[in-house]
Amino acid sequence: MARVLAIANQKGGVGKTTTSVNLAASLAATRRRVLLVDLDPQGNATMGCGVDKHALERTVCDVLLDGVPLAEVVVPAGEAGFALAPANGDLTAAEVELPRRAGGEALLRAALAPARGAYDYVLVDCPPSLSMLTVNALVAADGVLIPMQCEYYALEGLSALVGTIERIRRGPNPGLRIEGLLRTMFDPRNNLATEVSRQLIQHFGERVYRTVIPRNVRLAEAPSHGLPVLLYDRRSRGAVAYLALAGEMLRRAERAATA
Repeated sequence: MARVLAIANQKGGVGKTTTSVNLAASLAATRRRVLLVDLDPQGNATMGCGVDKHALERTVCDVLLDGVPLAEVVVPAGEAGFALAPANGDLTAAEVELPRRAGGEALLRAALAPARGAYDYVLVDCPPSLSMLTVNALVAADGVLIPMQCEYYALEGLSALVGTIERIRRGPNPGLRIEGLLRTMFDPRNNLATEVSRQLIQHFGERVYRTVIPRNVRLAEAPSHGLPVLLYDRRSRGAVAYLALAGEMLRRAERAATA
């Protein structure tokens, strides 16, 4: 049964899509069956997987608004070894329509239900907002992975996201929990980054991943080639970091299963 993880943070530019694509590729490299759901109208995860978002016949929008089975939308993510439910600008229509529909916050959960048996992990790349699309991801998810930069404004945004997660827990998804906080674009030479990192660990403890994603040119270059960094430059610091993150996640899951 798949574990569904929403990769969310309403602040833009913190590495959500980078994390979604590269974590999917890293988990696939460990022979896990992975589905990446692009839930961002910008379609950056789709393009980062080498899929032309402008040439799509069906997208996640058709799944949410027209009830098209998810399996009819899923495409392979090239050589990366995982499956992709792609998105493009059509998904903007869902942001407008979903609040008008009864049960509109739970449409993604219903769409993912038949797919849970086919994958080990389902990763949902959320838009940079606390919109109805993000709410759909949180209602569908078992856990939330929060990528964030270690800077002052990131802490403010984190409190808003944690508040939203708590509201979802009190309502449609009582089982939702914070899977982990991932420090991205980290520069240990930056005193503020080090201080914010210390505060995160002090407040969230073991929920902060020990793996840290560094600033890395190869990570920034890979999307322009439509590749996860693992395929673009396997030896880069970015590729090594995301493989380490996948390993840490799997070890956590094994410990939880044993407990």
